[in-house]
Amino acid sequence: MGLFSVGGRGGSGPAEGRGLRLARIVIGLVLLLAPMPAFAVNPDEVLKDPVLEERARALSGQLRCMVCQNQSIDDSNAELAKDLRLLVRERIVRGDSDSQVIDYVVSRYGEFVLLKPRLSARTVLLWCMPAVLLAAGALALVLTMRRRRATVTEQPLTEAEKARLDALLGE
Repeated sequence: MGLFSVGGRGGSGPAEGRGLRLARIVIGLVLLLAPMPAFAVNPDEVLKDPVLEERARALSGQLRCMVCQNQSIDDSNAELAKDLRLLVRERIVRGDSDSQVIDYVVSRYGEFVLLKPRLSARTVLLWCMPAVLLAAGALALVLTMRRRRATVTEQPLTEAEKARLDALLGE
């Protein structure tokens, strides 16, 4: 008897029936509560040409919603995201290449609009700065420790200091 079969054929009694009911309930809850992808593209935004629409969806997935910030404009319901989706589709219909569309949006909204920033001198500096600062701090610590060692000179105890130390230690 299958998991979703109905009827009383086969089986070993009420215990198996309860198990099947429980399995059905669990599966139903999992399917009901499973996160479904919530694409925010409205039907009136979709291009008639499926190839162009596929390009638009791919480009929209690379652009950040400036309102939501951690969502692509493809996933966001914000008005600005809708405007950007329409802008992307408009540029594609005009005949712009993917890079031209991205460059146009970046020229209007800045590099922050890209979910994956481009590799540039600024981004390399941004990603390397923690390591540079850590190395500079370690170098400063080493130089400070060397300077401190150089300034500390060991001097032997005077006879008065030796006598006082012996008195304190009880020797």
